[in-house]
Amino acid sequence: MEYRLLGNSGLKVSVLTMGTMTFGGRRVFAMTGSTDAAGARRQIDMCLDAGVNLIDTANVYSWGLSEEICGQAVKGRRDKVLIATKARMPMSDDPNDTGASRHHIVAQCEASLRRLGTDYVDLYQIHQWDGQTPVEETMEALDTLVRAGKVRYIGASNYSGWHLMKALAAADRRGYQRFVSQQIHYTLEAREAEYELVPISLDQGLGILVWSPIAGGLLSGKIRRGKGATEGMRQFTEWGEPPIRDQGRLFDIIDALVKIADGRGVSAARIALAWLLGRPGVTSLVIGARTDAQLADNLKCVEIGLTREERATLDKVSQPPLLYPYWHQVRTAKDRLGPADLALLKPYL
Repeated sequence: MEYRLLGNSGLKVSVLTMGTMTFGGRRVFAMTGSTDAAGARRQIDMCLDAGVNLIDTANVYSWGLSEEICGQAVKGRRDKVLIATKARMPMSDDPNDTGASRHHIVAQCEASLRRLGTDYVDLYQIHQWDGQTPVEETMEALDTLVRAGKVRYIGASNYSGWHLMKALAAADRRGYQRFVSQQIHYTLEAREAEYELVPISLDQGLGILVWSPIAGGLLSGKIRRGKGATEGMRQFTEWGEPPIRDQGRLFDIIDALVKIADGRGVSAARIALAWLLGRPGVTSLVIGARTDAQLADNLKCVEIGLTREERATLDKVSQPPLLYPYWHQVRTAKDRLGPADLALLKPYL
């Protein structure tokens, strides 16, 4: 297992993170999985044996049940593992039981600590932007939690570029703790993060944690053009996440993945994960699985070293179009582009 520094921190995390949205299966989360406490302990054992040192959960996953199961599974070995959790999503109908206000963030951190059975979380992440709470209030609340010893590092998730920069600027201006990471959706099929979020991470020293790195199973090779059942896949239900905007392009990407995977005698999922691990700025991939067999296969992606030709094939079939102002920068600013700019623009020059 490889370990990478999490942004501009001294914390080293494994390039694979154990995702736990499948733990619990309460209400709508049954669409993602329903792993019970025994299954969770077994899967966490598999991850720890493979060298994974970070487990990622959230208060909203199965409305607290995922955190409870995580806490039970790591009991007696808390010091052997890093735990990340999140807050921001609605936890009840109470109008103050949502968002990134001081009231909600502090209360939810304390509730997460109780469910996890721990005195602290290693990485506390704001799960989504809150445009109604002053960003200074959010960053102050997170700073307070760090200084109180309840949280060791803080991160963001699902922010846009300007949201992220606004939060970082507020922290710098007030002397608060800075985000060390952002957790984002980023796959061969969905490369929108390369426009702003990846360059910001490189420029501002943020680690990137990738959620749903095989697009909820879309890039596993289970479905192919004209064949393969879609029943039970959440993209084809009311969940609809991540969205599929161009099925033709999706199947072109899957065809390329499967061809490379078949040539190596491995799964398409392993190839998709290996591609991401070689992308600029990526620190760790959050992998979760309905079954032990899926998890075991995903863990083996660290053994894959893609050739330059294989990477070029995947890059080309999945390359996003340049939006404005990026196409204009390629034409008129290419003489003075920096490393963060080139994370997006280099292939187009």
